[in-house]
Amino acid sequence: MSTRPGRLSLFLIALLFVTPPILGQSLEVGITATLDRVEVLHQGEPVVIQRDQDTFNIVTPDFSMTSRPCPPYCIQPMSAGPGIETLGELEFLDYLQRAGTDEHIVVIDSRTASEYARGTIPGAINVPWDRLHFTSGATPADVQGYLEDFGVIFDGDFHDFSRAKTLVLFCNGPWCGQSPTNIRTLTNLGYPADRLKWYRGGMQLWHLLGLTVIRP
Repeated sequence: MSTRPGRLSLFLIALLFVTPPILGQSLEVGITATLDRVEVLHQGEPVVIQRDQDTFNIVTPDFSMTSRPCPPYCIQPMSAGPGIETLGELEFLDYLQRAGTDEHIVVIDSRTASEYARGTIPGAINVPWDRLHFTSGATPADVQGYLEDFGVIFDGDFHDFSRAKTLVLFCNGPWCGQSPTNIRTLTNLGYPADRLKWYRGGMQLWHLLGLTVIRP
């Protein structure tokens, strides 16, 4: 009898190499050498964040542009302000995980509602940047409402930030000024710098690394 594999056997062997791994199996494209995927909560439901397993995948056209007009799309500094921590992807993933179980951590997509609707990072809520920016139409009542959501107490004269939540903000990328603008507004109001974090890479680097994006 011939020991050469038949066509069906060859097909099954090939299938082993193209079938996507199931949960619990290691992935070809991991996040780090020891971390394949991260599970976070988005609107109370578990979502798995991992990298795209297509090793020929390329970044979506929306985030492939290199030369948007500046202003307004100018390169942002590495620091959003004194005492404010700038996060890389791994540190940001840690906050995404913690936000699912710790009510004192809030991950905020500072982009417009329409941008958020086209796709966001799992675990983020949308607080459009202009709703926290007085010169862009936000009223004191708007801003006060958000501050209360963030754990800030206002007695009619002064803000008490002792119970303020840790806010982790991001927007479109290193050329996007939406989240830095919100961070400046918050710090000008007295928000503690050590409770503000900034994921500078934003959606562009998130897409560039092939990480999971969802539609809210």
